[in-house]
Amino acid sequence: MLVALDRSSLFSLQGKVALLTGASGFLGRTFAETLLANGADLIAVGRSAKLSKQEQVWTEKYGPGRVHCFYVDMYDLEALTITLDEIAQHHAVDVLINNAHELTPSSGFNTPAGSLEQGTMDVWMRNLTAGVCWPALTVQRIGPGMKDRGRGSIINISTMYAMVAPRPTLYEGTAFLNPPAYSASKAAMIAFTRYVASFWGPYGIRANAILPGPFSNTEDAGPNSVQAGDPFIEKLKANTCLGRIGGAEELAGALLFLASEASSYVTGQSIVVDGGWTAV
Repeated sequence: MLVALDRSSLFSLQGKVALLTGASGFLGRTFAETLLANGADLIAVGRSAKLSKQEQVWTEKYGPGRVHCFYVDMYDLEALTITLDEIAQHHAVDVLINNAHELTPSSGFNTPAGSLEQGTMDVWMRNLTAGVCWPALTVQRIGPGMKDRGRGSIINISTMYAMVAPRPTLYEGTAFLNPPAYSASKAAMIAFTRYVASFWGPYGIRANAILPGPFSNTEDAGPNSVQAGDPFIEKLKANTCLGRIGGAEELAGALLFLASEASSYVTGQSIVVDGGWTAV
C-alpha cells in the first residue's frame, strides 16, 4: 500500500466520513473538531441537548453539509439499532469512534452507590452496556459496509484504568469515586478491540483503542466536573510523570493518527495518552 509521506496527505481525512458517539461531551467535542478540521464529514450520535447547539456551531464554522446529527437514547438498544441502520443506509462510514459513556452518579461515579462494596447491578449493567454493548452494536451495524468497501478504521475510547487500578489514596478525603464497573467495562472494550482487529483485518478494517489518562473536566458544570483549583487536581498532577493533567486537545494527535492513513499498518493496539501515569 503506497502512502504519501507529506504530512498534509499522511494525516488527511479529506473525503472521509466519521461516525462519533458522545460528540457533545467533554472529550467528544474535541474529537469532533479534530475530525472536521482535518477534512472529514461528521456523523454525530447522542442524546444531549448540547448536541443541537454544537451542530449549529460546527455548521457555522465548517459549512453546511459537513455535519449530520442523530439523536437517540443509546440505552434504548432497539432505537439505537434503527438509527445505526439508517446511518449505514445513507452514509459510507470510513471511521467509527466509539466514545460515548455515561459518567454520572447513575453509572456509579462520585457516589458510594458505585463503590466496590455497594455497587448495584444497575450500576454494573449501565457501564457494561456503555462500554461493551454500544461498541458491539455500532460495529455490528456499521462494520458490514466497511467490509464491503474493503477499508475502515474503528477507534474505541477506553481509559488508562483498563490497564491499571485507581489508586485508593487519590480519592481519600474527596467526593470523587471511579467505580470498578467502569474499569471492568473498559478493559472488556480493549479485548473487543483486539477481537475485531483479528477477525476483520482480512477485510482491510483496523481496530484500535485510545486510553486517556487524567483529562478532568474543568469546563462544564455537572456531576463529573472538577473545578479548576480543586485539590483533587493537584493529586492527579502528582501521579503523572509530566506533573500536570492533560488538555482534551492533547488527544487529537492520537485520534488523527488512528483515523488517517498514517496508521495504515496499525491494528489491535491500545495507545495510552496519560502523561506517564502508567509508566511508573
